Amino acid sequence: MTGDEERERESLRLGGEARPGALRSGRDVREMFGRIVRRYDAMNRLMTGGRDIVWRRRAVRLALADAGSVEVPVLDVATGTGDLALALAAGGARFVVGVDFAAPMLRAAAAKGAKAGDGGVAWVVGDALTLPFPSGTFAACTVAFGLRNMADYEAALQEMTRVLIPGGRLVCLELTPYRRPVLGSLFAWYFSRVVPVVGGLLSGDREAYCYLPQSVAAFPPADALADLFRRAGLVDVAYRLLGGGTVALHAGTKRSTP
Repeated sequence: MTGDEERERESLRLGGEARPGALRSGRDVREMFGRIVRRYDAMNRLMTGGRDIVWRRRAVRLALADAGSVEVPVLDVATGTGDLALALAAGGARFVVGVDFAAPMLRAAAAKGAKAGDGGVAWVVGDALTLPFPSGTFAACTVAFGLRNMADYEAALQEMTRVLIPGGRLVCLELTPYRRPVLGSLFAWYFSRVVPVVGGLLSGDREAYCYLPQSVAAFPPADALADLFRRAGLVDVAYRLLGGGTVALHAGTKRSTP
């Protein structure tokens, strides 16, 4: 572990106990996504058989379930190449902000938005742990396949909750450790052996797709993530497993009163 990584780990220690977060430093994660941006969308479609598009639509419906959500800005954190931010705009949100700390990803998102002719999305470079927005700005906040890569899961959830208006909704779509005993071994083989090979051939960066199954295995299971939602100050927390139990869709609401 480098000195920077040690300092970053130490900065996440609370009361002498390390809080769960990404397996790699923020700098490493940012550089990794900068390397794979060119084939990022294609690999997502390939790995999920295109189901990731359907899952994002579910996240949009959940985030915008309150009719007031379409009138107030909506935030998509770790927006990557902008798929969920653009889906939020297409789903009825009048103004969407997509934020990510990897500038190459945001350039790809902006190009995708321009091609789609969607002017209702603003792209902002920013870190999920220190979002550059005032408290109580957004009616809804989403994060898809990004929380797993953040240095401190609980701090990130607290920060996303901070920028929500009272009664605003936080929605998280994320890969979850696969716990089904019958198919578990087969899925583990596919995820740890096949995905890195295909990802390496497609993106030219096998290391990034070796990191993917490792990061999922270390991520809190759905029940534990729901507890982190509650600790961040969210109520009415619920989740649903998708993709045969490989993906979890969580939602929680910011308290209307302190």
